[in-house]
Amino acid sequence: MTPTKIPLSLEFFPPKTPEGVAKLAAVRQQLYVLKPQFCSVTYGAGGSTQDGTYAAVQAILAEGVDAASHFTCIGATRESVLDKLAQFKAAGIRRLVALRGDLPSGYGSFGEFRYASDLIAFIREATGQHFHIEVAAYPEMHPQARSPQADMEAYLAKVRAGANSSITQFFFNADAYFRFVDESRKLGADIAVVPGIMPIINSAGIIRFADSSGAEIPRWIRLRLQSFGDDTESIKAFGLDVVSALCEKLVAGGAPALHLYTMNQSAASLAICKRLGLHG
Repeated sequence: MTPTKIPLSLEFFPPKTPEGVAKLAAVRQQLYVLKPQFCSVTYGAGGSTQDGTYAAVQAILAEGVDAASHFTCIGATRESVLDKLAQFKAAGIRRLVALRGDLPSGYGSFGEFRYASDLIAFIREATGQHFHIEVAAYPEMHPQARSPQADMEAYLAKVRAGANSSITQFFFNADAYFRFVDESRKLGADIAVVPGIMPIINSAGIIRFADSSGAEIPRWIRLRLQSFGDDTESIKAFGLDVVSALCEKLVAGGAPALHLYTMNQSAASLAICKRLGLHG
């Protein structure tokens, strides 16, 4: 397709071993050719990986790229959030992805923040406009939402609390994204809604991830993936076609940016962006 300059951001998860740290550092260097607007780093359940997240964010900033730390509030207290915000400020972190987070096993309560909107409101109260706050959006509905209406209201609450922009759960149905954007705008949410893009690297992984997160894999895609069996090259080639076509549709329809869930790998994200004309 004709090259289209659109902002990109990349997501990583924190490595758990020294080998993983070294591998991710190499992957980041390979992906910086895409000139990402920023890179985000995820948290585990209950903030279980927060030391690794903080270290990865610091490394990205030291490499001259803007970085966003995921920040969950499950099990947190006002005091612990204030401590973490002070740490972020001292490290020069200006972007946060504010999330409720999943309740890890063994936790008996939500803590002092039940919803992401509570966390966002508290961050704004404590730090004003210091942080650019990203929030999650669910074009196909959050898996734990009671209804589409309740899910939209939860999103609107995050926007009203002070979110700057949102990043969606991954999806393969562009119509779901465009409908979500239209509906949220009609209800007064005028922040950017950036599509989250998941490369298809292997069929078992993407199907398992979709089933656990509530994202829909259209039947024709699921059946094609299953038909390839263990033919990794065919899975990757088909996945590249599907995801690139999705991105083309999103960009043509006015998506403000693309957010790539890299899974700490570079090849698939680079191939998608090359297909889109976003790098040489």
